[in-house]
Amino acid sequence: MLWGPPGVGKSSIVAQTARKYGLGFIDVRLSQLAPTDLRGLPVPQDGVSRWYPPEFLPQGGEGILFLDELNMAPPTMQGMAQQLILDRKVGSYELPEGWFVWAAGNRKEDRAAVFDMPAPLANRFIHLEVTPDLASFKAYGLQAGIHERILAFLSFRPALLHQMDAKSPAWPSPRSWEMASHLLKAGLDIAPVVGEAAAAELAAYVQVYEALPALSDILEGREGPPFPEETSARYALTLGLAFRAENARQALNAFRWMVDVAPSEWVQLLVSDLYPRLKQQGLGVFTLLVREEPRLQAYLAEHRELVLG
Repeated sequence: MLWGPPGVGKSSIVAQTARKYGLGFIDVRLSQLAPTDLRGLPVPQDGVSRWYPPEFLPQGGEGILFLDELNMAPPTMQGMAQQLILDRKVGSYELPEGWFVWAAGNRKEDRAAVFDMPAPLANRFIHLEVTPDLASFKAYGLQAGIHERILAFLSFRPALLHQMDAKSPAWPSPRSWEMASHLLKAGLDIAPVVGEAAAAELAAYVQVYEALPALSDILEGREGPPFPEETSARYALTLGLAFRAENARQALNAFRWMVDVAPSEWVQLLVSDLYPRLKQQGLGVFTLLVREEPRLQAYLAEHRELVLG
């Protein structure tokens, strides 16, 4: 059972886990169902009624049956789900052996319209808390193509990764920032998904981003500009290099330049953002290129805990 605030990615975690291990995935929103939707309909057969289960329940194979919004379902619906979770059967239906039951729900403090979970049902689960994490979101964002300005901005203002606003229906969360990325790429206003305040801060940060020198010189190994003095510009430049490095050679050039001009904590930030992209593009090639340069090898040896820790 995954617990956490809205928009933190609980449903995405379960779906990604299923894909990673090649499992089937069925997402059931219990809050949108009636008890008969889960148990099925009684059909007369040879003088007795037989319950015909719904088509969305698995009949074979292996996978994850995901009961989303579990505690938003009314008590009668939770009671029906309890039988499926505790006994792995409901009515005449029995959950195949190869299927795992996962669930997710919001907490009362998240202003969600939730019901208390029955103690026997709660005691059946392994309970895990899901919290916003900038490093995880950036790693995901670099792979998913979330706009680099958003990733750089959140590195500068990590408190805005997830910040619920009781006075507005739009507020920043990992989910809404991903939506904002699509709007930003389309040239549209992002305030409707992250709120006016977060949108205004991003707009101010974009002015810093647009004032950066061309990063192509650094990525192609030519002499680059001095390292910025202003903190927001440093975040923008460092993440811009990590995002725009299209291959191991460009990543090496960015790494070499940062070693020459930047304090070690900024080199660490670059490397931590480069690695998720290099894992897909060929981390081994980057490692071989670094080995050809004794100075960079010596730097990694000296700052191993800082850069790679």
